[in-house]
Amino acid sequence: MLLAIHMIIIASFVLLSLVFHKGKGLSLIAGYNTASKAQKEKIDEKKLCRYMSRLMLILAACWMLIACCEIFGKIWMLWTGFAAFVIAAIVGAIYINTGGRISK
Repeated sequence: MLLAIHMIIIASFVLLSLVFHKGKGLSLIAGYNTASKAQKEKIDEKKLCRYMSRLMLILAACWMLIACCEIFGKIWMLWTGFAAFVIAAIVGAIYINTGGRISK
């Protein structure tokens, strides 16, 4: 049962990655969704979607490692996957918000 939940979470990240890869789903990005019209005009939406697509795939891979804990019964896989997930999310947020990477 727990493995099925892990697979649903992984599938959700992969699905989000596909949505972002097609250039859709900008309203799902909290920072973009709440930005003013003037701020949105400064952002290259294609770059933002491409970056978010990659980030969702990385997060799916991290969660796969967490799911492997259920399969193989190795607790280190859980903690490694969880640490990688948190680090990827934090580093990803910092990376996208610094250096003008998504500016037009």
